[in-house]
Amino acid sequence: MAQTLALKGSKKLLNAWAFYDWANSVYSLVISSAIFPLFYGLLFRTAGIEQITIFGGEIARAPLISYVTSLAFVFIAIVTPLVSGVADYLGNKKVFLKFFCYLGAASCIGLYWFSLEHIYFGLACYFFGLVGFWVSFAINNSYLPDIAYPEQQDRISAKGFSLGYIGSVILLVFNLAMVMKPDVFGITDNGGEIAELKAMKYSFITVGIWWALFSQYTFKHLPKGYKREGKRDHIILNGFKELKLVWHQLGENRKLKRYLGAFFTYSMAVQTIMLIATYFGEEEIAWGSDTERTTGLIVSILLIQIVAILGATVTAWASKAFGNIRTLVVINVIWACLCVYAYFLQTPMDFYLAAGLVGIVMGGIQALSRSTYSKFLPETTDTTSFFSFYDVAEKIGIIIGTFMYGIVSQLTGSMRNSTIFLGLFFLMGIFLLLRVNKVQTSK
Repeated sequence: MAQTLALKGSKKLLNAWAFYDWANSVYSLVISSAIFPLFYGLLFRTAGIEQITIFGGEIARAPLISYVTSLAFVFIAIVTPLVSGVADYLGNKKVFLKFFCYLGAASCIGLYWFSLEHIYFGLACYFFGLVGFWVSFAINNSYLPDIAYPEQQDRISAKGFSLGYIGSVILLVFNLAMVMKPDVFGITDNGGEIAELKAMKYSFITVGIWWALFSQYTFKHLPKGYKREGKRDHIILNGFKELKLVWHQLGENRKLKRYLGAFFTYSMAVQTIMLIATYFGEEEIAWGSDTERTTGLIVSILLIQIVAILGATVTAWASKAFGNIRTLVVINVIWACLCVYAYFLQTPMDFYLAAGLVGIVMGGIQALSRSTYSKFLPETTDTTSFFSFYDVAEKIGIIIGTFMYGIVSQLTGSMRNSTIFLGLFFLMGIFLLLRVNKVQTSK
């Protein structure tokens, strides 16, 4: 039985958990960062329009996708605690992991039919792709303290992110080959639809298939979950009650509470940068032509992913040698410097250098943030609720970060000013992280 084999700390169980990053990270790279932003812009440019009528009003393409993204994260922030409450009481969080995995994978495949004529269906697929990715990611995160001992968590968390970067780069390279050389794959102009656009649509299908297929190894070996004891009254709303209980428990755990405050602050900036980096490069860098812009942005994204593998590995080593909090402080310092550097970016070479530096700290800060939180948790089998709190905090940060980024950009007329503004979040994150160490040393 798979449950019998799922012994905490075993190599097979740890690898199965980490392998979900290999399965689902193709979404964050191909859909969120690379192919879909290019597809979305090309779709409007091919039609020769910048605005579309939707819900009875005219709206430009950039605000439209931005609003849908923000709405998706609001939905995710609400759904995550609902799911955690049901999963904790029934002890079947793997069922929910599967559901949201398949929802996301099916939505990716549905993007094949994304068109201006069927804009509502296309936006719905984009919306539920985000939901499937982030909710399933949150559930998988909640398994970390269940499957790994504290001394294993930094290493296996970094391994998960590294597997995710490797897998997503492999698929992205294949997808880019289709987009740049569609004739080699037998993809030609058809019915007024250019071959490049058609190739991008096929890439969405490959993401959905990859995600669903490679998740099977994880599903086979992860335990079903841990059933909560006690009554099951108000099972649907129990997740929010659990968040309230987690909040009260934070008052008794000063180190965890201070760490969450620091994480919430710097994560706002990290996640916002990851979401807008492609759009910043497209608008602010002096590319020679549209072809150079497309190629340059794709190369930058690939560079970030490849370097992030090294970043996650080096960060895991540094955390073991110097401690998690000290390592996170250094990473936040580097991020703050990068925000200042981004203000002065002009040429493609400047952007490539920035992409390489972002890759190093992006992989490190994500993996180490997750494992640090896991280490600070009290002794409990209620890991889903604690990680639900973690993920809700992250999603609220994304909503606030992206909104404030847009406001600053709109008021000042430049995305460059917004990068300086984001740098302030990293400085505040450094200050709050140093307070975590004070709690640690005062004991």
